[in-house]
Amino acid sequence: MNKPFTPSSASNTGLSSTGPGGDTGPDKSERAGRRATIDIVNASLGRRYRAERRFRFIGMSAVVIGLAFVAILFADIIGKGYSAFQQTYIRLTVDFAAEVIDPEGTRDRAVLSDANYLKLARDALAARFPEVTQRADKQALFGLLSPGAPQQLREMVMADPGIIGTTREVWVLADDDADMFMKGRSTPIDIQRGAGLASLIPVEGGADDQIQVLSTANDFSDIMSDLDDFRTEDRVDATSPGAQEELTPEMPSHLVAINGGLVKVQQATSAAVIGTLIKPLATATDAQPGQWATMRFGTPENDRRLKDPVVAWIYDLGEAGDIEKRFNSLFFTQGASREPELAGIAGALMGSFYTLVLTLLLSFPVGVGAALYLEEFAPRNWLTDLIEVNINNLAAVPSIIFGLLGLAVFINFFGIPRSTPLVGALVLTFMTLPTIIIASRSALQSVPPSIREAALGVGASPLQTQFHHVLPLAIPGMLTGAILGMARALGETAPLLMIGMVAFIVDTPTGFLSPSTVLPVQIYLWADSPEVGFVERTSAAILVLLAFLAVMNLAAVLLRRKFERRW
Repeated sequence: MNKPFTPSSASNTGLSSTGPGGDTGPDKSERAGRRATIDIVNASLGRRYRAERRFRFIGMSAVVIGLAFVAILFADIIGKGYSAFQQTYIRLTVDFAAEVIDPEGTRDRAVLSDANYLKLARDALAARFPEVTQRADKQALFGLLSPGAPQQLREMVMADPGIIGTTREVWVLADDDADMFMKGRSTPIDIQRGAGLASLIPVEGGADDQIQVLSTANDFSDIMSDLDDFRTEDRVDATSPGAQEELTPEMPSHLVAINGGLVKVQQATSAAVIGTLIKPLATATDAQPGQWATMRFGTPENDRRLKDPVVAWIYDLGEAGDIEKRFNSLFFTQGASREPELAGIAGALMGSFYTLVLTLLLSFPVGVGAALYLEEFAPRNWLTDLIEVNINNLAAVPSIIFGLLGLAVFINFFGIPRSTPLVGALVLTFMTLPTIIIASRSALQSVPPSIREAALGVGASPLQTQFHHVLPLAIPGMLTGAILGMARALGETAPLLMIGMVAFIVDTPTGFLSPSTVLPVQIYLWADSPEVGFVERTSAAILVLLAFLAVMNLAAVLLRRKFERRW
């Protein structure tokens, strides 16, 4: 059939009806209309492309901002917590005196256990600093030792009674204040090497422990800057020649490390200071440029737990190599403690382990069974719809409600002991069941109907079809949901607080009925402690918890990828 002739087809075939100007009226108007349409479309496309670019920019900005906040959060946690994986130790030469440990020489373990090991540790530290003679100074010196140091000595003797009567070098645990100072968390320290030749001159009419340090350069200008910041109207004008200004307690402390000793600055000019010896000098000769230094502690002495004499003793230990930071194995082997340097997460880890194992054993079979019944066997009626609605609603119930349920039912009604992994697992089972049921039903729905039809076609019963064919193919998705549910349970705190797992547990739990706590609750307790040492341990415990959560989520992804079937 021949195509009908139209003006548009005429232009395509090269045939046209020309008018006086060579173009027909209809063709000209049609081309003008096409050009107008193209212009409208181009303008619309430009607006849509610009809108798309704006939307992509906003979306990308939201992602970048979110990642930036996450990065800031992790940087803050890591910056505060990484130092908890190290602990400060002090090397002492300990005399395991028989008259202190076992005066009768019976080697009875009860006698050895009750010996005064604190005296051994303090005697060793006093022998290390014989110049410390005042009672108050000795108390401050003994404060360098952790309350756990005597326990270290006790364990050594109990493990090998043969060391009684001998002298051994022992690395004992330092107090948390000394530990924080060694980690730079007590006060910022600025050390400047002396540029000039330093001379030591006794102070006329001064005390025996006072000394004047003169420098050929303006090595004490930083001290004068601090004096300028704290100057008051009744103070001496620092610009007057040779004026000595007094340092006040509210100012940062300044020490001069020279000839093996330490001088605490009390008065200063830009080229000379007068101070008190808080660590004796090894020699009173002049100190060459670069062989001495000034130390500025940014936090005033009155605002620090460690006073300047204690800092001097730590400095002396550091110069002799008798104080150092080591890997903090106690953090992973010790339970809760009121002393930060003795506190660990072993008890919380074992409590979390027992609680999660029991939660998995209870919730996974029940959740899979409920999902299998609802998805494959339950009749479609109002009762089933009501159950499904309630399951979906339970997934959004605040976790503390489950804690109230556990307190009212499991503890008060059934009498299950408080603060045990058993009651914690029961509460977390109720909380994780909706997640496991929903994930298991989704896994069952992902199995193609042809699997069921083929099994039924060869004579399998409905129960055999589900357990022999459908369920094995749905297990990977169910395991993924279970692991994600366990990860949520691992991070829960509120429901466990309601059932008493906030108790102070020192011993590591040994079973499902042992008093215990869990890692999130331990973090909560440490975060509420005022000591600075618990701040880093809180962040370190958070890092451990995040590591566990990352491992569990990674396991869920790997299981899905390994066993996932594509139909």
